[in-house]
Amino acid sequence: MKTAIILGATGLVGGLVLQLLLEDDRYEKVIVFSRRSCGVKHAKLEEYIVDLFNLEVSSGRFKADVVFCCVGTTKAKTPDQDMYTKVDYGIPVMAAQMCKRSNINTFIVVSALGAHVNSSVFYSRLKGDMERDVLAQKIENTFLLQPSLIAGNREEKRLGESLAKWVMRVINPLLIGKLKKYQSIEPETIARAMVWLDNNIYKENRIPSDKIKSIANLNDRN
Repeated sequence: MKTAIILGATGLVGGLVLQLLLEDDRYEKVIVFSRRSCGVKHAKLEEYIVDLFNLEVSSGRFKADVVFCCVGTTKAKTPDQDMYTKVDYGIPVMAAQMCKRSNINTFIVVSALGAHVNSSVFYSRLKGDMERDVLAQKIENTFLLQPSLIAGNREEKRLGESLAKWVMRVINPLLIGKLKKYQSIEPETIARAMVWLDNNIYKENRIPSDKIKSIANLNDRN
């Protein structure tokens, strides 16, 4: 019986991870740290409304077997690069550091396809920096999921993202072989893969979008 922590449970992927864990008998407690309520009531759920930029203040409650980090923003939602960095880099790295201090040996975080410290694209470079510094904590089971464009409906409307999703639905069948990892991916697929990774052995740290889909299919067969 495990205790899990979720960061980003009010988001698209995090909300689905929360739903899966609450329905999964392998987890006896699910702790959510969030800036606003996820709006869910459940006997297994403990919810703390906190400032995620100062997550270390909650270190006394940061006790679990696994941490699922699903936080993230977009350029449209957060145009200021300093704030963007605080969300997409600062929160995951702080969470990984807290895992290390609390002897939590599994950390699963949503990154992005194309993440690389030497990327010329700010977003990809930031994700690469995050991955590097998360791995530097040397947590025994660290998984960096690198999804392509995430399909699904968000609460807020994003015109550019909606157009991109429409385009991807058209060209997805054309992306085969080495290009398969660029196909868009459903948020449910990412969530299922994250839960599978917490309960099975997997040797790779960085997991691109096509392999996320393969792992989710394993979860469906279990």
